[in-house]
Amino acid sequence: MKRHILTIATSLLLCGSMLAKSPVGHIQTEGITANTSQGRIAGYRDAQGVNTYKGIPYAQAKRFEAPVDANAWTETRSCRNFGPTAPQDVRQGWYNDPIAFAFNWDDGFSGEDCQRLNIWTKASGKDGKKRPVMVWLHGGGFSAGSGQELPGYDGANLALKGDVVVVTLNHRLNVLGFLDLSDFGEKYANSANTGMLDIVAALKWVNKNIEEFGGDPSNVTIFGQSGGGGKVSTLLAMPDAKGLFHKAIVQSGSVLRNMNSDMSRRIGRETIAELGLANNISAIDTIPYPVLLAAANRAVAKVRAEVEAQGALEGTFIFGWAPSVDGKVLPTHPFDGKAPEISRDIPMIIGTTKCEFSPTTYVPMLRNADMTMARSFAERIYGNKTDEFIKAYGEAYPNFQPKDLIDFDTRFRPGAVAQGDLKSEQGGAPVYMYMFSWESPVLDGVLRSTHCMEIPFVFNNADIHASMTGGGDGAMKLADKISDAWIAFARTGNPNTPSLPEWPAYDKDGGATMIFDNDCSIRHNFDRKLLKITEEMAGKRSF
Repeated sequence: MKRHILTIATSLLLCGSMLAKSPVGHIQTEGITANTSQGRIAGYRDAQGVNTYKGIPYAQAKRFEAPVDANAWTETRSCRNFGPTAPQDVRQGWYNDPIAFAFNWDDGFSGEDCQRLNIWTKASGKDGKKRPVMVWLHGGGFSAGSGQELPGYDGANLALKGDVVVVTLNHRLNVLGFLDLSDFGEKYANSANTGMLDIVAALKWVNKNIEEFGGDPSNVTIFGQSGGGGKVSTLLAMPDAKGLFHKAIVQSGSVLRNMNSDMSRRIGRETIAELGLANNISAIDTIPYPVLLAAANRAVAKVRAEVEAQGALEGTFIFGWAPSVDGKVLPTHPFDGKAPEISRDIPMIIGTTKCEFSPTTYVPMLRNADMTMARSFAERIYGNKTDEFIKAYGEAYPNFQPKDLIDFDTRFRPGAVAQGDLKSEQGGAPVYMYMFSWESPVLDGVLRSTHCMEIPFVFNNADIHASMTGGGDGAMKLADKISDAWIAFARTGNPNTPSLPEWPAYDKDGGATMIFDNDCSIRHNFDRKLLKITEEMAGKRSF
């Protein structure tokens, strides 16, 4: 017994010693509180003076129904840890060790009560300073992810540097957020878009409460990457979201079209058939989530195969778990032929990374491709136009390597340019275009400028997410420049800063694009010819 007690005592002393050397030992966890419309919450202050609140309930909802206000509480609620993430499938990236190392995901714990948000601010309460508010929408399409999944999402450095209020959030995803059951009664009228309605509820909560955290509800910027960019694109066309944000940034996620309601309703009907609930629809409210998701995924696969066989899938990037044009929550596709009129006065930044989902990152044998291998790869896509493609690529990207032809992004950049063209042609608020072409040195450079690579730079977290950026001097300097631009845009609607070349607004004729690299520069319509060739060969893209 005495030995056992000594062991425990020794362990406690060791823990105390570790805490004394850890940043956690410098975190003030008492006395940091704020008022919200639901009740008082407690957070913590870090050593740099940033106040953090996590896992704040912004809404609640019954399965497949629109969200309502979260229940109030009477005692001070501890909000120091992230709340539940939306239930979702197992992340396949964990099975690729190099990718899992670089991304370093935090999948947390899941629960259907996932309507939670997180706040970082220098304000110690309602101080009247009216800081810009930056609301981050996570990636993962509309089926996966969370507001905490990457180290780069941490808002402390951005809040500290720019004196802005940073908000990240979770919302319903996949079958719980986008299963269209509208054929089965009024109760399910909005089920195809409950994931987006959760985001609207979060923005309403921000509008009502953010002054208590030193933020300005009349100066809110929504920004997101990949699926998060798709959510930003969609919010720009949602009447319920009008007035809740004032600037928008789309990073590698320019959604032009969402799901058509006839397709989403087919998936809903097929899901009910898979579950055998045609005569007992209310039972879907209590079916275990894994059973529900499996059935719904089978339904999506079946309907997709049918649609592909009919040749009706063209122009759709995300099929299945995505918002649906229902004529009410989402009256029209976001950028289908024209920019949405309801967001005419919203300035935008739109951009992509150079490589996005680069094949050489995931297929080792392609990383040292010579011109023969690269040409063979291109011929499978461009056929007798391969020479024309290679020439146009060389004009857009002089001194390219053969593997660049393999890693050429034919999905995200075309969508970004199309969205930028439509926004600028509208003649309303300005739009600014960028391409992030900086290549990471991590893992001998295999990541290149892959999908998600710009996120740590936007949040000024190149050091926090060193497994992706390397955390070197070049990465830190570029992060300083990019985060400066995002902060300036959130503050004024213009991303120009002294640390960057002059960044003109984008239009179709000029095509001004900021190239983010060790040496940042502006290029004009540098790849318009190249994109025309790829569009002719690959068909119209929607994302």
